[in-house]
Amino acid sequence: MKQMMNMPQNLSMNAPFGLPSTSNPTSAGVPATKDRKMASAEHLVLDLSNPDLRESALLELSKKRELFQDLAPLLWNSFGTIAALLQEIVCIYPVLSPPNLTPVQSNRVCNALALLQCVASHPDTRMLFLNAHIPLYLYPFLNTTSKSRPFEYLRLTSLGVIGALVKVDDTEVISFLLSTEIIPLCLRTMEMGSELSKTEDQTTRRWLQQLLHNVGVSRVPTLQAGAGFDHMLVS
Repeated sequence: MKQMMNMPQNLSMNAPFGLPSTSNPTSAGVPATKDRKMASAEHLVLDLSNPDLRESALLELSKKRELFQDLAPLLWNSFGTIAALLQEIVCIYPVLSPPNLTPVQSNRVCNALALLQCVASHPDTRMLFLNAHIPLYLYPFLNTTSKSRPFEYLRLTSLGVIGALVKVDDTEVISFLLSTEIIPLCLRTMEMGSELSKTEDQTTRRWLQQLLHNVGVSRVPTLQAGAGFDHMLVS
């Protein structure tokens, strides 16, 4: 009985699982609002593992991701969640070539990418994200050449994930990116971008300039003399 009385309030027998008890007046106000938001996030994250509920959960989480504190650790540590997001990415591969990506498919996978961007930008999950080599799953998207709106949004959202990684000057992140094809892929995406991508082009150009300033052009074969891309990084 004594142990039961010492149980945390959110595990009390009178409260639904995952929701805080409302019997304690100290739970009112801001803490209660925060608890409700977290409970809502947890519910939506659980829905990602259900194929029948995933599309709706992706939409809601991507729209409200700024409202959910510590959503990134929740996504990373919830069983099967990252696998579900990667499944959303991989299932799009067959429609990349020949280019048959529909607006509905593009919106859905971009919602999944938005959640991965959240994971890539959080200090507690950034290196876990990188060490799992998840950015490599995005490279086929950056390698597309179709200028249709669904593909344009797909490339821009993918660039946003990569950009989230390099916002912090981290030598491990830089080393990883330099060991892959990401820089030439990003530069080609900028080169073929339409009016839609002007803002993202500026963002990508800034972090590429910073990256190249830190490591030197000589370490990036694509930007060495005669490669044809160096003019794109001139301010």
